[in-house]
Amino acid sequence: MVTSANNLAVLDRFPVSDLALAVETRNPAGRPALLFAHGFGQTRGAWNGAAAALAEAGCRCVTFDSRGHGESDRVVGADSGSGYHMNQFADDLLRLAAAQPQPPILVGASMGGLLGIVIAGEMHPPPFRALVLVDITPRWETAGVERILAFMQAHPDGFADYAEAAEQIAAYLPQRRERKSEEQLRPLLREGADGRLRWHWDPALLAGDLVQESERYQPRLQAAAVEIDVPVLLLSGARSDVVSRTTVDEFLQLVPHAQHVELPHATHMVAGDANDAFTREVVRFVQSLDPIADRLHAGAVQS
Repeated sequence: MVTSANNLAVLDRFPVSDLALAVETRNPAGRPALLFAHGFGQTRGAWNGAAAALAEAGCRCVTFDSRGHGESDRVVGADSGSGYHMNQFADDLLRLAAAQPQPPILVGASMGGLLGIVIAGEMHPPPFRALVLVDITPRWETAGVERILAFMQAHPDGFADYAEAAEQIAAYLPQRRERKSEEQLRPLLREGADGRLRWHWDPALLAGDLVQESERYQPRLQAAAVEIDVPVLLLSGARSDVVSRTTVDEFLQLVPHAQHVELPHATHMVAGDANDAFTREVVRFVQSLDPIADRLHAGAVQS
């Protein structure tokens, strides 16, 4: 991939109802606009590879840290989980979508995809021109979610150094060949007053209803999915333990116009496991939406 000014990410602070989000924009004059929403416990950095390639291909690409994640603000006094409810995350995403020069294509992974389903199904007209759902369906496999939460809840006392944190990530993501470097880990960890390194997310997130009562949202998500009338692409990982053939089939019955592509070498962490294949599928989908997208050059994406 050729490096150009399109790949330069401009970081800004975006005010929402009660705090500010860290937002990066690549290729601000590009079209169409893509708004990337990461999963629970992730940061905007999860999209770096895809956003850079899609900006180079001609898209405006906007990534952000959700509230309580990464460099975005934490909710003051949120020990009980207040301030970290689905409707608050959805409102943040709505405000970001409305700030784009045209209705964006939402690319949402896990939590980000669930927010996209709720918003696109419950709002008429929807604020998104299309949805790319990354390894998420309105009903999910409980065991996979429990594995993610177990990782997030482990090591509340943090790590002595970056090497210890890298070791834990390697154990959590055994499919990744390369261990994360200190440079890669710096955005994911914060140093406390005691000198220990802790994950970037606010621990109060784990007390919010997205964790404590997540499955009670499934009927709402299924009802919203039925109402989605924008183009939809579901990208799933063949090795995912969160999405299964059963949950994919259920989703395709709810949203019969949706396209589905399974990436054979990916787990739930689709963009990180198979970034090139993931990006090519997004480019293909964007190109299919209308003639304006024909000027995207898939050759900018690595093969």
